[in-house]
Amino acid sequence: MSSSPAIVITGASSGIGAATARVFASQGYRVALAARRLGRLEALAQDIESAGGAALPVATDVTNLEDIHNLVQTTLDEFGKIDVLFNNAGFGRLDWLENLDPVNDVEAQFRVNLLGVILTAQAVVPYMIKQRAGHIINMGSIAGLVATPTYTVYSASKFAVRGFTEALRREVGIYGVHVSGIYPGGVATEFSQHTGARRKTGATTPALLRLSPEDVAEQVWRLVKRPRRSVIVPGVMQLTVWLNALLPGLVDGMIERRFTRIERGE
Repeated sequence: MSSSPAIVITGASSGIGAATARVFASQGYRVALAARRLGRLEALAQDIESAGGAALPVATDVTNLEDIHNLVQTTLDEFGKIDVLFNNAGFGRLDWLENLDPVNDVEAQFRVNLLGVILTAQAVVPYMIKQRAGHIINMGSIAGLVATPTYTVYSASKFAVRGFTEALRREVGIYGVHVSGIYPGGVATEFSQHTGARRKTGATTPALLRLSPEDVAEQVWRLVKRPRRSVIVPGVMQLTVWLNALLPGLVDGMIERRFTRIERGE
């Protein structure tokens, strides 16, 4: 059996997940690709293998515990180990809270963004503890550090992921298992196509600060090479986090004047 390291990536069918798979495969990792869209995973796996890499597509719904256990066991059966788990699957529905559907928008975001992360990590942790090594990287968001209007539920799920990440890091660090959170700003992916966001102000991430999936994938690779508790990308967004923490009243007022009143029509 190959001694090459192995990574499991959820949400691997597009965007950040697919870009991360390509980066890790190019660095000699065997890559387990997990998402619901098996056709896309198979196409990505074929591309990786054509370039000399090793990829394992596994149809996975992270809200389904049976799927998660199948993903982990299939990866172990094929690769013999899991060195890195990148919990990347997630989505957002952005609207005023009163407009969100309780099941399809509110509950679904928590099931994918939070429970999917927790249950996949829970399934992998015993193996990493046994091998006394491993790295779990959870996909957060700037929205998990600074909450803004129409992001109520999405931010809540990502704030929760941040808390889970911090606690898990302190649980498993003694076994040589690293746990990190990555908190990107706006990324040019399919995410924005599914949020349902409608903006009178046209507010969006400025092009200068907008990341590509490859930008984030490179940060994931750097985290594995040099483990850290967390990374915010782009780095300049750290200023927004500090401002929100130090002067929340100022941030409240700015957002109310420049966004909420205009969007609400008040």
